[in-house]
Amino acid sequence: MKTELLIATKNAGKVKEFRQLLSDFPVVLHSADEFEEIPEPEETGETFADNAILKARYYAEKTGLISLADDSGLAVDALNGAPGVFSARYAGANATNAERIAKLLKELSEMPIENRSARFICSMAISEKDGKILHLVEGICEGKIAFQPTGTNGFGYDPIFIPKEFSQSFGELSDEIKHKISHRGQAIAKIIKFLHDFAVS
Repeated sequence: MKTELLIATKNAGKVKEFRQLLSDFPVVLHSADEFEEIPEPEETGETFADNAILKARYYAEKTGLISLADDSGLAVDALNGAPGVFSARYAGANATNAERIAKLLKELSEMPIENRSARFICSMAISEKDGKILHLVEGICEGKIAFQPTGTNGFGYDPIFIPKEFSQSFGELSDEIKHKISHRGQAIAKIIKFLHDFAVS
């Protein structure tokens, strides 16, 4: 019998990425949007790791399923690490991706390319059904912020993030390349051995 694993997010873009990254893995995947009656938890952590642990534990205890949660975001050096843990709420709680991108680009409008260094950071946690955290990892992808959005692939800040050693944004790169180099791809690579051991045990 396959292990059941909850992807602890209602973000459709993240769910899609997780399903792609775990497509060859012997688990039955669920997502938080299957549990409409469960409200999303308030992300009160000071770090990405804090929030990943908080969400994994919350959904595991609420659903009775082993839960995998991530918290990720963009840290821009010229903005002292902002938007950071507030990446999804950077332009307001109900802002669109386009509004968040517009706000960030406006704040960097006077910055030359050499001052637009940034990184995507992803912390990922797995919680047992009783809330015990089984594993915690981190992935980091270095890059820079473009002057305007390009491409329609991905979600969030992808259209303005150009990963190191590439000339295209995450919004232009293929899923195959992105999953190999992205912060989330790195984190899931670190966590897959643990999941494999758990699934076959």
